[in-house]
Amino acid sequence: MSLQAALQAVAFLIVATVLEVSGDAIVRIALHNHAGLTAARIGLFVLGAALVFGYSTFLNLAPLEFGEVVGLYIATLFIVWQIVTFVFFRTLPTMPILAGGALIVAGGAIVSFWRP
Repeated sequence: MSLQAALQAVAFLIVATVLEVSGDAIVRIALHNHAGLTAARIGLFVLGAALVFGYSTFLNLAPLEFGEVVGLYIATLFIVWQIVTFVFFRTLPTMPILAGGALIVAGGAIVSFWRP
């Protein structure tokens, strides 16, 4: 894979993960921070659903084979998830999360880039 193709694939995966994690966070806010069936709550659910749909679209547009996308996607997802968790909920990852995350990122790199 050329450098340009790799950078393009990473760009698609970053957009996909930002959309997915943001959509999940917005749905979580709608579930836990609003009571009843208010316009704000419905709007948050619709926005979250649209973001998750965008994630699926971008993930499947990435110029990689599906099996290769999964490894790199999971690694990217872990990193973006921690960033969005901090931005939305002001929560820093604990040491076990960082240690496990290092394994997730290493595993994603192996699945995506190791050529037998």
